[in-house]
Amino acid sequence: MQAMKVGAIIPAAGRGTRIGAAVPKQFLELQGKPLLHHTLQVFSVCEVIDYVVLVMPQADVDESGDEWLHGYDVVRKVVAGGPQRQDSVYNGFQALEESTEIAVVHDGVRPFTTAEMIKETVEAAEQHGAAITAIPVSDTIKQVVEGFVERTVPREGLWRVQTPQAFQCGLLQKAFAKAREDSYYGTDEGALVEYLGKQVKIVSGSELNIKITRKEDLILGESLLISGEINFRQ
Repeated sequence: MQAMKVGAIIPAAGRGTRIGAAVPKQFLELQGKPLLHHTLQVFSVCEVIDYVVLVMPQADVDESGDEWLHGYDVVRKVVAGGPQRQDSVYNGFQALEESTEIAVVHDGVRPFTTAEMIKETVEAAEQHGAAITAIPVSDTIKQVVEGFVERTVPREGLWRVQTPQAFQCGLLQKAFAKAREDSYYGTDEGALVEYLGKQVKIVSGSELNIKITRKEDLILGESLLISGEINFRQ
């Protein structure tokens, strides 16, 4: 069977207000390199990824877009993001090449995914239409109202969603169209497919596949790189 053409959308258009840094978090450094560099490294070595569309704030596109475009062979386009993450991913989706059959979406500030995880997610999307990486919830979950516990939520069947996420392009196009028609905003693209009424396949993620959102995540990220626990090719 001939391999499907796969394009990846990497949104890196956030401002990173929670981390309290002077620059957007995707440009904060781990081991002397921006977070976004580490993320692109993984996609550069993943055999199922044909190319990447990078989505950045307009100011960063103007200032350094060419550097990102020419600095990584896998990056084929750099486009401006929108007001919210969903708008940014949609802009990236619109920039995919017409012949693309599978769209992968991955957070620019989630640098510790692996080529194997991306591959498994793409293969699941080829078979089921939509697939997302996630890990089972292991902590006790409390529902809190005004600072007090309302109830304990059973954690059986609960999963913490990550990226990469992968979709057949026709399905994701319909999901975006439905969301835009209804002014619906989901927290991820999997939620848009759910809103469309379609099933989403779960692929096992990893506890190491962290999203850098707070200062302590940077400390953990440095530790992971120093320890050698991360092998991007696996």
